[in-house]
Amino acid sequence: MLLVVAAAAPWIAPHDPHAQSLAARLAPPSGAHPFGTDQLGRDIFSRVVHGSRITLLITALAAVCVAPAGLLVGLCAGYFGGLCDGVLMRATDVFMAFPRLLLALALAAALGPGIGNAVIAIAISAWPPYARQARAEVLSLRGRDFVVAARMAGASHPGVLWRHMLPLCATSAVVRLAMDLAGIILVAAGLGFLGLGAQPPTPEWGAMVANGRQFLTPYWWVSAMPGGAIFAVSLAFNLIGDGLRDALDPRAARGRA
Repeated sequence: MLLVVAAAAPWIAPHDPHAQSLAARLAPPSGAHPFGTDQLGRDIFSRVVHGSRITLLITALAAVCVAPAGLLVGLCAGYFGGLCDGVLMRATDVFMAFPRLLLALALAAALGPGIGNAVIAIAISAWPPYARQARAEVLSLRGRDFVVAARMAGASHPGVLWRHMLPLCATSAVVRLAMDLAGIILVAAGLGFLGLGAQPPTPEWGAMVANGRQFLTPYWWVSAMPGGAIFAVSLAFNLIGDGLRDALDPRAARGRA
């Protein structure tokens, strides 16, 4: 549904998300404005619909960066071991020592506000668990007979990593990524809430919640509607992650049996 809403936003939204009408400011939900209007008279429903594009963009870009980076570090650390493992895992430990949201906030503040910098901050703060997971899996696989046979047949180290290790580690990484998407959305919304994500007048859900703080008691819909969208999409991604884990994790399949 999020994909459909994001793709069809210009046709679903009844109003221009940037159009202001001070005569209709802070209007409650009605037929003309299903989610009401904000302090500038902008239609909140239209802004929530167009904001789904921003949320989907940030989530997709962060996911594309997080999983490959974590897999690369974990594969190299687990396969080569020794000094490579020590250096890469100590660097991973440094990033894991900070809470994800706190690290993302610090990086976004250092890089400056904007969608691109928010994606970089989220990606840098989110890759360590993937590296740890991939390393643990490679450590259990690198001594298996099929890896030894591939090396004896003349396969190079990059070839073994690409053709044998990566496919076996990718499934668990996909499951973890699906479970983490809700967290990525919440971090992105947190950055937007603090003014470190998408900048006005871009309709970003976290920034919309922040804009309604001063009107929270009498005009609850200004913050509640984008907040409800964040909740619904986060819940949906959590459910998708649970489904993928049950479908792709062999241990979960054995447990059901």
